[in-house]
Amino acid sequence: MKASVATGHQTLSSEIVPIGSTRLDRWALERIQQTVASAPLRFALWDGFEIAPKAGPPVATIVFRNRRALFSWVWDPDLNFGEAYMFGAVEIHGDLESTLEAVYRGLVTKPRPWWLWQPPNSVRAAKENVHHHYDLGNEFYRLWLDRNMVYTCAYFPTPDCSLEDAQIAKMDLVCRKLHLKPGEHVVEAGCGWGTLALFMAKRYGVSVQAFNISTEQVAYARSRADKEGLGDRVEFIEDDYRNVQGRHDVFVSVGMLEHVGLADFSTLSAVIDRSLGEGGRGLLHFIGRNQPTPLNPWIRRRIFPGAYPPTLHEVFEQVLEPQGFSVLDVENLRLHYAKTLQHWCERFDGASDRVVAMFDDTFVRAWRLYLAGAQAAFTTGTMQLFQVLFARGASNAIPWTRVDG
Repeated sequence: MKASVATGHQTLSSEIVPIGSTRLDRWALERIQQTVASAPLRFALWDGFEIAPKAGPPVATIVFRNRRALFSWVWDPDLNFGEAYMFGAVEIHGDLESTLEAVYRGLVTKPRPWWLWQPPNSVRAAKENVHHHYDLGNEFYRLWLDRNMVYTCAYFPTPDCSLEDAQIAKMDLVCRKLHLKPGEHVVEAGCGWGTLALFMAKRYGVSVQAFNISTEQVAYARSRADKEGLGDRVEFIEDDYRNVQGRHDVFVSVGMLEHVGLADFSTLSAVIDRSLGEGGRGLLHFIGRNQPTPLNPWIRRRIFPGAYPPTLHEVFEQVLEPQGFSVLDVENLRLHYAKTLQHWCERFDGASDRVVAMFDDTFVRAWRLYLAGAQAAFTTGTMQLFQVLFARGASNAIPWTRVDG
């Protein structure tokens, strides 16, 4: 399968400019360096002109191969750094994740809340967004995910735990927090390749309706359910979360909330409310922020169109509070996600030749930047990973202590 992330957008060429840099070029490079003045990074132009870091020995050198890449960064660094890197017009000599971590820690700009507005994700837009990312092919994801194809934050009981064991530990943590009991009915919104739904049914004796709008993921999940003899207890439904029907004991969503979009939080709130019975409870596992900040525009363009990582306040105010839900527990697993991404990056690098054969070099650079950037974002606290446990406000069918979970 051949594909390219460049489709439909103007590209930044990697062609080397065969002339020396000008005073204006060097001014632009100095301006870029000033935006991350405290970062231990060296910046260089195509002709060898360099600016050394002010914060000690450099961890890496960022090289601009042409003038267009240089001035595009000055104009809109949030978008055009990614564009230039993926097309080879910017090179990083050094460890990519360490470079991005240095950039995140060194940024002097502040969030601009007026960028927050995004149009609602209609059913059609949501389908297109999911197709853009999750329907790249099961073989692609199988190259670098764990053997159960879990594409969300793992939970590492110990730092040396394997990725496979950490993903199982994450699923068990979710189930224990929810106090799942045999015979209960669970609805899962956004089920990926179906691993959690199958785990809940097999290990905890519940029945599950799992919703997903990714055609490839649902087909894979249904096949797994049949092979594992769980087709009578787990129903995989290719449909939007907005069409969830019936009353259930438990609502769970792992890795979907950040794709809903802020404008549709009230819709999600109503869906959860009508889905849960009187003793109902639920868990939301999602990428978030400490302050309202839009997702990086390059990530929105190339990787996750329509996505928005919310703050806890936004989730509480717009999803849980309108229905009178009680928040029972909040846990931040951001360092666990950094560790998860470290595993994914290593596996992706090991499979890069096969990914190039499936797609192209530009795709590999884009996804390497995305994975390394995400790891750096969680390491530096730019991104958070929240698990929020909640229940009906009047329900007493809740854990007595946290240990009971």
